[in-house]
Amino acid sequence: MIFSGIGINETEAASPSHLTSTALSYIGAPYKYGGTSITSGIDCSAYTQLVFSKLGIHLDRTSKDQYQQGTKVAKNNLETGDLVFFNTSGRGISHVGIYIGSGKFVSATTSGGVAIDHINDPYYWGKRYVGAKRVANFSNVEVASVKAAAVDFNVYASRGEVALQLAESLGLDTSDTNSPFPDVKASSEYAGATVALNKIGAFVGDEEGKFNPASPITRGELAQVLIVAFNMKAQENVEQFIDVPTTHWAYNSVSILSSNKVTIGIGDGLYGVKDHVRLDHLGLFVERAETIE
Repeated sequence: MIFSGIGINETEAASPSHLTSTALSYIGAPYKYGGTSITSGIDCSAYTQLVFSKLGIHLDRTSKDQYQQGTKVAKNNLETGDLVFFNTSGRGISHVGIYIGSGKFVSATTSGGVAIDHINDPYYWGKRYVGAKRVANFSNVEVASVKAAAVDFNVYASRGEVALQLAESLGLDTSDTNSPFPDVKASSEYAGATVALNKIGAFVGDEEGKFNPASPITRGELAQVLIVAFNMKAQENVEQFIDVPTTHWAYNSVSILSSNKVTIGIGDGLYGVKDHVRLDHLGLFVERAETIE
């Protein structure tokens, strides 16, 4: 369902943590005035428009127009998901971001691309703050509770879906459906893709030789698959993630992803190594990997 209009959207489709994880998934994306692409460049209002579109909520294209949507919110009553506006040009509303709590907001900046800043930063943002608008009331049901109950594959990527997307992206021959995995029959929709990915060493079975096509895949596991599938090599400027120390089994894979700018983590110095991979994040991982020469 797509929500629009100038009032507050009542949506049960997303929680505050869902909003935050979606917004932070684009950290590090480059800035481009007038741009709408996460890979080649995006501006502030296109970024907020993109994030909210992932939650089924429509925002207008420019920061000035977005300021006309929703209802005003006092600075001391800000909640996660509120749009925050700034005058960076000296000519009125010229910048918009998404409040994520604890005095922080995320936005597409000219200096650092999509990044987290403090709303009361005395050196820049604090002096340019104009106001805030609430365009949606998010459910208080945390995504974590959904993940604990069951994996929703309308949201999270299964190993089978990963295989399908990678086989398509790489242009692999999927005509061979004679799967080496006992739990993937030749008639399975995943057969050709799993065989193709297995041939290049990107996917191997578990301790029982099974592929587990319906099981979710973690961000750590996906890192291993991606570096093999796209034959990635380590580059310089590796991001160090708090949850992936040098002793972690996924350290090498995550480091290679980071050095190739395929991942920028989920914010606050975390990679989210144990988190299940969201379908929209999988698409972003693959899109970035495809640009590596």
